[in-house]
Amino acid sequence: METILVTGGAGFIGANFVLKARQQKWAETINLDKLTYAGNLQTLAELGGDPDYHFVQGDIGNAELVTYLLKKYQPQAIVNFAAESHVDRSIASPDEFIQTNVVGTFQLLEASRFYWQSLSPQKREEFRFLHVSTDEVYGSLDSADPAFTEQTPYAPNSPYAASKAAADHLVRAYHHTYGLPTLTTNCSNNYGPYQFPEKLIPLTILNALEGKPLPIYGDGQNVRDWLYVEDHCDAIYLVLLQGQVGQTYNIGGESERANLEVVETICEIVDRLAPKPNFRHSSLITFIKDRPGHDRRYAINCHKLKQELGWQPKENFQTGLQKTVEWYLSHSEWVDRVRTGAYKDWIEQNYSGR
Repeated sequence: METILVTGGAGFIGANFVLKARQQKWAETINLDKLTYAGNLQTLAELGGDPDYHFVQGDIGNAELVTYLLKKYQPQAIVNFAAESHVDRSIASPDEFIQTNVVGTFQLLEASRFYWQSLSPQKREEFRFLHVSTDEVYGSLDSADPAFTEQTPYAPNSPYAASKAAADHLVRAYHHTYGLPTLTTNCSNNYGPYQFPEKLIPLTILNALEGKPLPIYGDGQNVRDWLYVEDHCDAIYLVLLQGQVGQTYNIGGESERANLEVVETICEIVDRLAPKPNFRHSSLITFIKDRPGHDRRYAINCHKLKQELGWQPKENFQTGLQKTVEWYLSHSEWVDRVRTGAYKDWIEQNYSGR
């Protein structure tokens, strides 16, 4: 592909994808991002002199802007990362999630449809709209349940999950109704470099380094499948190139871990990489009141992706987590820039009193 429009490319997963797209010379890349609290252009600073990278600040809900960008750059694909993505924030302020994840996706689909319909027959055949979603749309599993497959019925349990489920349904409908050549990926929990430190892994790493309490919801036995972000980006690009139009592909790290085990593993790594005399970072673990509607377990079956497209994750949980801790240890300047007063206010609001 010559040109890709990436939406939400200044966020965690989107920025990692944009960096890899340019490092690997996948395509000329246009990055459309609203720059909310989780978007950070510092992550993409190394692309400042790249003539085949273009950043545009704007909202996917701005159909006029999206239409202009599509007409100007004539991309062969759109990869939609743009989303509000933090469950706790969706509980506190669900309206933002509906506007971005549902209404924004609708506006992006509409602009994409009109653009696609204007293309020549050959270019219409080549065009792809890839929508990046989450395993949370499938709901919650019990400990003995089989992992989510692409056929698992949707059963979202949080405003965030419901907004992503709605977006997924819109993408499916635009393929079946209008013929728009869509692809959808549903991933498990990502971790790795450049993740905004409101999420479990970076929050734990940074609190451990600073000697602060390591908050764990409930009994710490909520289970997630953990996917290293670079493995996710490789999978997305593979689906973009080789995925069957109209299909959904689950992407997982095949690394189910309880939250308590995740935090304990981080503590062990920090003990090795940043030791303190006569101190174990696991002593900072603090159990707090669970969040409302906290899903017990997610697990992804990614057999379809592996069988049909030959994808394999390069990192297991131990190697990926080691790389992640090392990255945060060596990028304190990036961390300081994203942890603004607004971030500190949110951490106080979400965790105090629990």
